[in-house]
Amino acid sequence: MDKILVVDDEPKLVDMIVEYLRAEGFWAVGLTDGVQALQAAHSERPDLIVLDVLMPGRNGFDILRELRKTADIPVILLTAKAEEADKVLGLELGADDYLTKPFSLRELVARIRVVLRRLQKGASASGRLSSASLSAASSTGSTDASPGEEVLRAGPLVVFPERMEVYKNGKKIALTPTEFKLLEAFVRYPKKVFTRMQLLEILGDAYIGYDRVLDTHVSNLRKKIEDVPSQPKLILTVYGVGYKFGGDG
Repeated sequence: MDKILVVDDEPKLVDMIVEYLRAEGFWAVGLTDGVQALQAAHSERPDLIVLDVLMPGRNGFDILRELRKTADIPVILLTAKAEEADKVLGLELGADDYLTKPFSLRELVARIRVVLRRLQKGASASGRLSSASLSAASSTGSTDASPGEEVLRAGPLVVFPERMEVYKNGKKIALTPTEFKLLEAFVRYPKKVFTRMQLLEILGDAYIGYDRVLDTHVSNLRKKIEDVPSQPKLILTVYGVGYKFGGDG
């Protein structure tokens, strides 16, 4: 049963969402405080967080920014504001989807299931482990593959898709889920030139049309894996097209 954490400063809305999610077969719990949400995210390891943006004190963007420093839990943002700038900011911070209020609970559940299907494919080639399994795998921090485990190697990088772990010259590199999805695509197809649209499709429907968001995530990825980010040798820009992997495939 997938665990869903619902965070919104409107208690009645939280109760309504939690009740509906439970009726749909999810394990769900609701909170109305951002600080408590951060604590619950680390202690409970939910499979997905539904997070309101406009909350008093620490807003949803602040919470997401803090969460992404240590956790890769999928997040769907809720907001009463429909401005494009807010959506861009949320996606740049690593949100997996974005839903504008008012919304139907049926649509919310559909989006939750889409995100979970996309991000939790078990041990498939492009898969993602459950939160519990991911936590356990991450604690091992080993470049030794388990029997039958897929390993992608390109240049100085070793990528474990099932664990969502990346090593460069034997050193583990911490990536956000969005950064990992991009790097996995580059390493899996090292000779392929990806158009911007193809990369946005890899990130998910919520990212379509937001080229600036893609550039931000590529820039952040370069800062983590390149020796000199301003002179990239692993993730190369193909002007007028998109990006490609520049390491040895």
